[in-house]
Amino acid sequence: MIMKKIFFFLTLISVVSVGTAQTPTPAKPQEKAIALIGGVAHLGNGQVIANSIVAFDKGKLTIVADATTARADLSGYEQINVQGKHIYPGFILPNSQIGLAEVSSIRAMNDATERGDLNPNVRALISYNTDSEYGPTFRYNGVLLAETTPTGGLISGSSSLMEMDGWNWEDAVHTADNALHLNWPPQIRRQFDFNTFTVNDAPNRDYDKQVMALHQLMADAQAYAQQAQRETNLKLEAVQPLFSGQRVLMVHADEPKEIVEAVRFGQKFGVKKITVVGGYGAPGVAQFLKENNIPVILASTHNLPNRADEDIDTPYKLPYLLQQAGVQVSLSQDGALHGARNLGFFAGTAVAYGVDKEEALKMITSNTAKALGVEARVGTLEAGKDATLFVSQGDALDYRSNSLTHAFIRGKAITLRNHQNELYERYAKKYGQMK
Repeated sequence: MIMKKIFFFLTLISVVSVGTAQTPTPAKPQEKAIALIGGVAHLGNGQVIANSIVAFDKGKLTIVADATTARADLSGYEQINVQGKHIYPGFILPNSQIGLAEVSSIRAMNDATERGDLNPNVRALISYNTDSEYGPTFRYNGVLLAETTPTGGLISGSSSLMEMDGWNWEDAVHTADNALHLNWPPQIRRQFDFNTFTVNDAPNRDYDKQVMALHQLMADAQAYAQQAQRETNLKLEAVQPLFSGQRVLMVHADEPKEIVEAVRFGQKFGVKKITVVGGYGAPGVAQFLKENNIPVILASTHNLPNRADEDIDTPYKLPYLLQQAGVQVSLSQDGALHGARNLGFFAGTAVAYGVDKEEALKMITSNTAKALGVEARVGTLEAGKDATLFVSQGDALDYRSNSLTHAFIRGKAITLRNHQNELYERYAKKYGQMK
């Protein structure tokens, strides 16, 4: 009897899980050419076409033109009238644990962190879970690409840019192993005390030891590269693409001094491409970042300030301050995944604090593509690039008017419904707010 009850219970759980937690079926490859006619096209490079033709075939953009003056042959295209609506390149979310973490309170559903401090050989890609329920909620707000990123240690491993659609990680991967993530050790550790609900600062007694370990790894990697015959070392092999520019070094740092030290560390060892992630204190070293052409990916601008003596809206001002200083800025969401679907609205907040609207759009499209090293394929609406784009009823940076009607990833028509829509409709009916 006990075994029967256990079997019944497990069966019931599986049935409920299947009925309530399924993600939409991945889309089929593009079968026919499509042309979006009459929409306001925001190209992602600062330009806007008020009356546009945006056409694509076999997953690639073929025409991006002004419908008022262009003479395009659309006889072989399925034409979709989007007059009065807005067309955008797919938003790109960097520095995310999408596909690696699902429910933070359940250890078995978190695969973002590996044991050890130096893990350049770790690849987030092969742990990516396409059945995550976050993907459908991301693309509902226009986030069509996201960087799945490992965490923890001094070197967390390599991230990959993923499309928010696919049966498995092989289907979903857009760019494999695009960046290696380094967490620069802080000189002062900030720790939250749950007993007093205050933040305490304490010196990092391991700082010198941690910096020495990083220097030793890079020195070993350089020596390893010079050996004509060598026995394969996975950790040192994973560092090699930094020296050739095939992989970006993402340095996670917040304080001004830490940012400078991390960048100079990469430059000392000949790293070709460096991007700062976090960057809360970046305005304090903006001139240094500009002179060295270092992009900054800001994390959690929808947050409280780090210090009690700062203005309450200091995080909101960061995009404007850095952009005015000539630093290339991108936006992200650090921490909990559920807030990352609001990426477009982070850009909208930047607009409210002084950033031009099209410049704010670049912070979640073309600027991010450059920071991740994938600008040749995505980030802007240009002929020859991936047809990864969406159509919104209104301004996609404003939560009051953003409402997607169409979305395409490499030309594939993406289902926009997700479990949040289903929950809304269920309880709206329950409480009589929906007929």
